[in-house]
Amino acid sequence: QVRLVESGGGSVQAGGSLRLSCAASGVTPRSSCMGWFRQAPGKEREGVANIDTGGTTRYVDSVKGRFTISKDNAKNTLYLQMNNLKPEDTAMYYCAARYESFCGNLSGANFRLWGRGTQVAVSS
Repeated sequence: QVRLVESGGGSVQAGGSLRLSCAASGVTPRSSCMGWFRQAPGKEREGVANIDTGGTTRYVDSVKGRFTISKDNAKNTLYLQMNNLKPEDTAMYYCAARYESFCGNLSGANFRLWGRGTQVAVSS
């Protein structure tokens, strides 16, 4: 069964924190570039962060210093620690796998496996 399942979303006030998890099956962070994406109402999907098989990370400017992407290869799990959340972070967050070892940039064009998403709502 090839799938990605996100969890950890919820509602939080501005300045709060959430930790998203992505449980992987059939693909592993050990062998694939993994990324987090989000889509807010009325907006296009945005690449938030990704991590390649070697551990190199990349973040969209708006979350640098606030979000941290990480992985646990033994648990086949990807994480996104989100601190100092802002209302602008409100979106559906998706985990995705690219299969290639290197991420290169934040584009989601080459990501072929996507999770169902987990909702994050940040209030003022």
